[in-house]
Amino acid sequence: MGIMSLIGRLFGADAAAPSDATKLDGTTYAALAHALSALSPDERGWITFAEARNLFSTKGDQYAFGETDEDGRKSIESFAAQHQSVINFMPVEERAYFARDPTAQDQPRS
Repeated sequence: MGIMSLIGRLFGADAAAPSDATKLDGTTYAALAHALSALSPDERGWITFAEARNLFSTKGDQYAFGETDEDGRKSIESFAAQHQSVINFMPVEERAYFARDPTAQDQPRS
């Protein structure tokens, strides 16, 4: 049993996603980008830590997006910003939440 599972069980955090959050397709960069573009400005969505780790981190389960994974954090934050979103990690839920950033400007794409 992983530490995150243990913490989740201790605090009863293995509940379903909040009603205001949509499960996004995190299977590929393109699928996630498409899912983010479909979010309305007041909507948020999530992918699992496993999906986020597969796409954005080279670290193992326990270290992805933690103190020693600066590259992983920069990668997912940059991706979110490119898609006018911000990222919020929820380790107990083992999810990464994306929310549309109403202050984001359209970024030029190269």
